[in-house]
Amino acid sequence: MTTTTGTNAGTDWNAWQTSWDRQQEWYMPDREERFRIMLDMVEALVGPAPRVLDLACGTGSITSRLLDRFPQATSVGVDLDPALLAIAQGTFAGDDRVTFVTADLKDPRWPSGLPYDSYDAVLTATALHWLHSEPLADLYGRIAELVRDGGLFMNADHMIDDSTPRINAAERALRHTRMDQAKHDGAVDWAEWWQLAAQDPALAGPTARRFEIYGEHAEGDMPSAGWHARVLREKGFGEARPVWCSPSDTLLLALK
Repeated sequence: MTTTTGTNAGTDWNAWQTSWDRQQEWYMPDREERFRIMLDMVEALVGPAPRVLDLACGTGSITSRLLDRFPQATSVGVDLDPALLAIAQGTFAGDDRVTFVTADLKDPRWPSGLPYDSYDAVLTATALHWLHSEPLADLYGRIAELVRDGGLFMNADHMIDDSTPRINAAERALRHTRMDQAKHDGAVDWAEWWQLAAQDPALAGPTARRFEIYGEHAEGDMPSAGWHARVLREKGFGEARPVWCSPSDTLLLALK
């Protein structure tokens, strides 16, 4: 595990942040809405100066919005992806409110590399769906140990309700029709974004290492919101339920 605060000066990291946001919004046009609700609940439950663990932080999308809204907050970002971490480290270089830790969330020892033993909030978005149910349940147990009493965990991600197949199919068809139109209008998808990253001298090496670690994009089980809430309660949270949802995604909050 490696802890860092910034690297790769001289690259336009803000441009890479913006391009990542646009690529993610192609898949999730309501992405900013889920971030807004996430931070609303942080403020409501733990106040405007939280210590946050940005789990599977990627480029630091949550951290960026957290610090814009709560300048007195601190954030620890954890990820394994060297390319996305390079963008995050470059973006927040020199900001002593932010620390990044390189760690594999499937390794049960990953919390030992964190700078703090407890957090007011652990936040994650569109990241844990690549884990299958059993390792995700194990991860939820470790998260519960890191959240202080009265603190919270929030996960905004794809959560599929298999009991409504016709609704799911109709929503998916409309969403993909809109995505196809956006692509026709010039939107960059996930694969194309990574091709661009591989062409940037500052990201070529980290991108190559990223694909050595992960291979091509793969999905986990994507269980329902009910499954997430039940497992989080079993792992030590007192309350857990959705606080926002779209037809395909859910922001689930668990309170310690």
